Amino acid sequence: QVQLVESGGGLVQAGGSLRLSCVASGRTFSTLGMAWFRQAPGKEREFVAQTRRSAYFTSYTDSYADSVKGRFTISRYNAENTMYLQMNSLKPEDTAVYYCAASIDNGPYDYWGQGTQVTVSS
Repeated sequence: QVQLVESGGGLVQAGGSLRLSCVASGRTFSTLGMAWFRQAPGKEREFVAQTRRSAYFTSYTDSYADSVKGRFTISRYNAENTMYLQMNSLKPEDTAVYYCAASIDNGPYDYWGQGTQVTVSS
């Protein structure tokens, strides 16, 4: 089992920045694939960014949704079992509940946090 706890959400004006954090426990963090998803009111949950172990598990590969590419940066600090999402140049359409997710051995994202609300005002 993997437990995930997000933090860092809040209210920010358009053009501002926020940094989300996700602390994981229950498994060796460096072996986990980690991701951020978000769900806006009335919409389905969507992928935002992920950091997963590369082939041969020698490094990590990051990827982003087109809607956030160039504005958001995903990172991880294995020594503290923490993943981050630095969000810059925020837009009102970034308003959503942001969820941290984890996968084992680059499998499906089976473990989810409780979510943290991000609200961007225009």
